[in-house]
Amino acid sequence: MRMILLLGGAGFVGSCVAHNLLQQRYGLVIIDLFLHHQSVVLPGAVIIRGDFGDEQLLKTIFTTYDIAAVMHFAAYIEVGRSVHEPAAFYENNVVKTKRLFDVMLAYGVKRIVFSSSCAIYAPLFSAEKLTESHQLNPLSPYGKTKCAVEFLLQDYAVAYNFSYVSLRYFNAAGALPEHNLGEQHNPETHVIPLLFKACERQEPFTIFGDDYPTPDGSCVRDYIHVRDLARVHTKALQYLLTGGAALACNVGSGVGHSVKELVAVASGICGQPLATVIKPRRAGDVPFLVADVSRVQDLLDWRAEASLPQIIDDAWQFYQRKQLKNNAAALNLENS
Repeated sequence: MRMILLLGGAGFVGSCVAHNLLQQRYGLVIIDLFLHHQSVVLPGAVIIRGDFGDEQLLKTIFTTYDIAAVMHFAAYIEVGRSVHEPAAFYENNVVKTKRLFDVMLAYGVKRIVFSSSCAIYAPLFSAEKLTESHQLNPLSPYGKTKCAVEFLLQDYAVAYNFSYVSLRYFNAAGALPEHNLGEQHNPETHVIPLLFKACERQEPFTIFGDDYPTPDGSCVRDYIHVRDLARVHTKALQYLLTGGAALACNVGSGVGHSVKELVAVASGICGQPLATVIKPRRAGDVPFLVADVSRVQDLLDWRAEASLPQIIDDAWQFYQRKQLKNNAAALNLENS
């Protein structure tokens, strides 16, 4: 049986993609370090605790299993941390990825779906949607590492006949609560789980800047449900397995929502009003960040389906289940 190798396949996006692929009867091998949580339940997948940059581990996997394609989710993603620890980000996100590509070449595996990011684009200070032809000029070391890998992919495609799909995520959100799959970052930096934390603790939620040239003054972003992300990864894989050429495309809903809109929707779903506090703008934040999704719709026959309330409701269900589990674990530890 030909297998798909998922790097970081136990993380937030990776685990949801893995679940979708298992539903489609793909055979999976997953490598993950489990940095943010200790386990994930994906019946039928081969799960290996390890580092995707471990060359000997990769060689063992490619020798043991018939790998048809690779999906790469294993990156450090915290933008703020990347500013203070760029060396770690370049080592993990670029150096190890180049090592991966070379092992793939050695074993004749030349198909890869790569998790890229809208952070590779130059800032856009208007309400115009970002197309794939927009200038690449990332602000953060995180964005620069993603951009570097995209250039690696382009060059390997020309020189070594690599076939790839680079999916430039906008704001991944939501959860698959029915399968206990969702965000478990530590520390948590994503806006929707931080909204839930503020609700739970009855603390005000911080909005950084309310004087942007947007309808309500707060930043506007494009949120994409992880369920929809899982579907587009499956589409990208099928595209490559049927001979698709190298492709980079935006993955978002194509619709922008402001931070204040998020607060209002989350308040309704959590069942309590959420107070806010306004602080100065953060360096590097732009007013609008919304995807033009024409290319992914046309070439991969995919479009986002989940609305913002669906995204937040699924994330809230997962958050509640996670809190109940954490509380039960703490109680057992206290009583042991």
